[in-house]
Amino acid sequence: MSGGGPARLGEDAVLLPEIRDYDRLRAAFDWNLPARFSIAEAICDRWAIDEPDRVAVLVKRPGEALVPTTYGEIRTASHALAAGLAARGVVRGDRVGVMLPQGAEAIVAHVAISRLGAIAMPLALAFGPDALAHRLTDSAAKAVVTTAGGLERLAGMETPAPALEIVVSVDGASGDALGYDALLAEGGTAPEVELGPEAPALMIYTSGTTGAAKGALHAGRVLIGHLPGFRMTHDFLPRAGDRAWTPADWAWAGGLLNLAMPALHYGVPVVAQPRAKFDPEAAFALLEEAEIRNAFVPPTALRLMAAVAKPRGRFRLELRSVVSAGEALGEAAFRWAQDELGLTVNEVYGQTECNYVLASAAGVGVSRPGFVGRPTPGHEVALFDADGRPCAPGEPGEICVRRPDPVMFLGYWNQPEATAAKFRGDWMTTGDQAVMDADGYVRFVGRDDDVITSSGYRVGPTEIEDCLSRHPAVALAAVVGKPDPTRTQIVKAFVQLREGVVGDDALVDAIRTFVRDRLSAHEYPREVEFVAELPLTTTGKVIRRLLRERG
Repeated sequence: MSGGGPARLGEDAVLLPEIRDYDRLRAAFDWNLPARFSIAEAICDRWAIDEPDRVAVLVKRPGEALVPTTYGEIRTASHALAAGLAARGVVRGDRVGVMLPQGAEAIVAHVAISRLGAIAMPLALAFGPDALAHRLTDSAAKAVVTTAGGLERLAGMETPAPALEIVVSVDGASGDALGYDALLAEGGTAPEVELGPEAPALMIYTSGTTGAAKGALHAGRVLIGHLPGFRMTHDFLPRAGDRAWTPADWAWAGGLLNLAMPALHYGVPVVAQPRAKFDPEAAFALLEEAEIRNAFVPPTALRLMAAVAKPRGRFRLELRSVVSAGEALGEAAFRWAQDELGLTVNEVYGQTECNYVLASAAGVGVSRPGFVGRPTPGHEVALFDADGRPCAPGEPGEICVRRPDPVMFLGYWNQPEATAAKFRGDWMTTGDQAVMDADGYVRFVGRDDDVITSSGYRVGPTEIEDCLSRHPAVALAAVVGKPDPTRTQIVKAFVQLREGVVGDDALVDAIRTFVRDRLSAHEYPREVEFVAELPLTTTGKVIRRLLRERG
């Protein structure tokens, strides 16, 4: 089995040289966008042509050994899939849904869509019929590649997506759906489409934590925009033996662009596990069996892994780098990883519209518990107050990113007004509140909608949730503001308890006292409600909007 050796860096070495000093690294960095660029070439052909037997994807299914797929196999399959789609009318600019679990077929689909100059649209298998119908109808998607389970979701939509003409199932033909293997058996080569870095290539819908999901349209350069931050936070990957994995769905920008595509670009094999629900015990077992060296693990998953007893004593781990993003990591999870995993988690901040713009990287001397980090090389980030003035050190403000930036989206699909509202001059606003200290480190506070105003104080949920997670009875927690006639709002905590723990009035009092003693009198939750499960997006973020509606 090949794969895992040092990648040929070529222009990538210029893109981000291995300099283990943050200030020198930023000063040495410069974007070098090529005149021609396609995701198909970047994550497949650059290896497949010269090293067709190099391993690209390793799939792990329950009870089975890892199954490898090579870059050469992905190249052949993607050409055949692209030819089959083209023969049925898919052309440059068409939207094509990729509703697949982690696996080789998902990468084949993305590469095939790129070959046609079409726009790949990741869709989570966890989407219900309404969420799926919204995305397919809003995007006017022409085709979808999915599974038998995905076909059931499509059939469950009350109103069929009007533009959808072609459905391909990796589980075989069914009804009007074409069989993936049969389509590949037709063979053929994709028509040549010349693409530049500005050509639309990917559309990822926002997670919908604050309202209806919007399609964030990205150019092919979005992958280039992720590469320097990815390499820096994974301790200057690639190294011999590197092997990457994430439990995050590849339908999410985090799973796809924070790990799968950049790793494939650098020639690092990606471990895929088509699993519906995250299992922390199984995650540790996979880390051991697959000899994973580089992991991207969202904070919620890390907190669940922290409940597994003595992992270093039970599992043989070879982790070299762990990166986390999606919401604030918190100091508790940060310390746990140092104690139990023997490494420092590097945190990343970004949005679907503009990702990987802030990061910590212990390997270049940027790491502080409770802080996301500093601006990633190539990205300019600043905080502004409500009047649009730059914030002084220690003053809370909104995180903003200056354009142009290769990782920044082209705009919201068919929503020019929403796109325009996202910008203030040359700065893209995020709606996220943070504080930057005198050294340039950013501490995430919360989304504008999530910040709580109580008795004249503005309280971010992140610090309270981090404190709650340290209580021995708490597995997960989320905090929202509840309207109150005296205090404007009070802090209310929704708590998911560890297995076997019973929630009662005594535990409510203990939790409230635990937070009050460690934070302050205006930050502790005046109400605590125990829940069986917190409402999460497919990316693992808490949907606080639903909790606020519960009151």
